[in-house]
Amino acid sequence: MDSRLADTWRRVFGLAWPVMASQTLRTLMRTVDVLVTATFSPAAVVAVGLADLYGRVPLRIGMGFGSAAIALASQDTGADADANRAEAVSSAVLMGLLAGVPIALCGVFLGPPLIRLFGATGDTVTLGATYLGVVLATAPARHVSLVASRALQGTGDTRTPMYVTGLANVTNIGGSLVFGLGLFGVASYGVLGVGAATAVSNVLSAALLLVAIVVFADDLALVRPRDLVVARQLVTVAAPKIAEGFATTLAEFPFNALLLGFGTPVNAGFQIGRRVYQQVTGPLSRGYRTAVGVLVGQSLGDGDPAEARYRGWATTGLAALTVGGVGLALVALAPDVVRLLAAGSPDALPYATGFARVYGLTAVFVAVFTVLSGALGGASETRIPLFARVTGVFGGLVGLTYVLGVALGWGPLGAYVALGTQYVWMAAVAVVGFRHSDWATRAADMMAERGSVEATDD
Repeated sequence: MDSRLADTWRRVFGLAWPVMASQTLRTLMRTVDVLVTATFSPAAVVAVGLADLYGRVPLRIGMGFGSAAIALASQDTGADADANRAEAVSSAVLMGLLAGVPIALCGVFLGPPLIRLFGATGDTVTLGATYLGVVLATAPARHVSLVASRALQGTGDTRTPMYVTGLANVTNIGGSLVFGLGLFGVASYGVLGVGAATAVSNVLSAALLLVAIVVFADDLALVRPRDLVVARQLVTVAAPKIAEGFATTLAEFPFNALLLGFGTPVNAGFQIGRRVYQQVTGPLSRGYRTAVGVLVGQSLGDGDPAEARYRGWATTGLAALTVGGVGLALVALAPDVVRLLAAGSPDALPYATGFARVYGLTAVFVAVFTVLSGALGGASETRIPLFARVTGVFGGLVGLTYVLGVALGWGPLGAYVALGTQYVWMAAVAVVGFRHSDWATRAADMMAERGSVEATDD
């Protein structure tokens, strides 16, 4: 193996493995939630799955501001612009906190009508609204946690967020088991207990990460935000990322409605199949995405766009090999794996197996898109991933599911084809965008504008 490639892969993995470990616990926490709710009823699985779509709204916004924070923090780290980095991180944290307030109010007061938008009725509405209200009440904390962890990662410190989120996720898992199932003599609170465990985890994570920045981070600080240029750049980078997340969430409304039209077991199978996929491959892809964003951003801050480009492609290759391999293993083992999550929903088992296999077959494409999205994000270019995502989810996921599944009568098979098609398209757009767009110049111009580096003449 080429020594340069080996060195790059070692650096990538050194940054990525703490993120992978943290994400494994995070996805395990969500998996435990599915396992616990599956013991209640299929309606509980669907209720939590539908509520989780709204629960992703703070995730999308937090990830948007977090992506902006990691882009500016990594670039300013490479440029040794500590003051600008502190300004960017502090502004992103404050923006995230304020953006979470209206989301919390919607979750608390509008739960039932939000769940009914999917066409759900009866227990599904009651259980979904309960879970939604409890979880979204902590949306401001969730935003702060996401931004603060990515700010630390942007400086090259991926271990501190791992320790903090690891503790919070373990607390969440324990709370879901104890208060959801009623272990150790504690009363069973069902879906309410599962949601409360998540809420406590969000608050704990945000508090500990802020303490880590203020007290323990030697080269990162929180300051009173004052620079409007930095604030505007944060919004410029974050807005497409937030829009990308919202597009994904918005597309899942009609997609889930279509699946419910095929039958509740089909929708439950999708929730379970996706959870299996996210558990076994999600942490790897997200770890690589964070690592490549940091390395690309730091290379650009150091004035070396050629190295940034090399690191982007090298990380993409590593992700395709590893995540693609895990995906193929999932294809083979899908029936046995999904059975672990479908114990309380036997009718959903064949559909869960089908969705898991589609995710496994397309895992390599998901990895390519995810990593190149992270590389572009490290260069402050979040518009290309937005285009890929919007066209993929609306044209592929929703559009093809309707055409194939409903209009042509393929049913769930149409959803399988549509799910895979969207990822192939998104990967293709990301490859073309990273190869041909002038993202390095965009990053250099933005750094010069905020004073992190000196402007250069054309």
